Amino acid sequence: MALYGSIEGGGTKFVCAVGSTPTDLRAEVQFPTTNPEETLGRATAFFEGRGPLDAIGVAMFGPLDLDRQSPTYGHITATPKAGWSEADIVGPLFDAYRIPIGIDTDVNGAALGEGRWGAGEGLSTFVYITVGTGIGGGVVVNGSPLHGLVHPEIGHIRVPRIPGDTFPGTCPFHGDCLEGLASGPAIAARWGRPAKELGAETAQAVEMAAQPLGFAMANLVLALSPERIIIGGGVMQLPGLLEATRRQMLGALGDYVGSAALDRGACAYVVGPKLGGASGIAGGLVLAERAAYLLQ
Repeated sequence: MALYGSIEGGGTKFVCAVGSTPTDLRAEVQFPTTNPEETLGRATAFFEGRGPLDAIGVAMFGPLDLDRQSPTYGHITATPKAGWSEADIVGPLFDAYRIPIGIDTDVNGAALGEGRWGAGEGLSTFVYITVGTGIGGGVVVNGSPLHGLVHPEIGHIRVPRIPGDTFPGTCPFHGDCLEGLASGPAIAARWGRPAKELGAETAQAVEMAAQPLGFAMANLVLALSPERIIIGGGVMQLPGLLEATRRQMLGALGDYVGSAALDRGACAYVVGPKLGGASGIAGGLVLAERAAYLLQ
């Protein structure tokens, strides 16, 4: 059986693992995301003596340059993460091990992991959303991540505001886009403390976050017609948020989309990730496998 390295590169922490499936991990480690040199150095060192590996897959925060013909393929582009703009992710790993390196966004990677072993198993077209420090989305079409001009930036979809809401949003690029209204930092900025500390205001915070999330889900249904939407991340742990988001989505669709998947509500259509926190590492394994076969 092939042996792969997997990296889930997040803005807060890196997780590295070696294995063939999420239930067959031979080694795993996590450490804080600091600067590129230190963080990538720790990731590279982790794989020493744990092979031979057939390939390494990286599910990485972005934005990323994923154009294989580009001189900066495998680099982060313009990111709000201090010190990481233009960081080369693929180069140091390839230089160290001279094996195929697969890379995609962290959310595309998580989507692939859920598609192979989780809530997207058996589906060809679905969307994976994570709502946490930021909001990101991976789109799988006919079994492969959607790439085009760049890659989907679902967190920056523009959504209608609740009438009378004057909160400016927290996105440094767009203010009140989806991420600016419903991410963890947006909720903390609106209420003056993190979501997990809200107490009596939790129910109101849930409704304020569910409205933009529900409209965004409706936009995805109308634009992409996915077979399922998988939505996870720390913010989605707020009590009642998943249910409220489903309700808002159905309201925004207005009975327009005729589908048996929605006729009985959205409980089986908008779902949480089956792999939980392992979606990203699972995605790294899929990216490694794809890279290995691509170069055979």
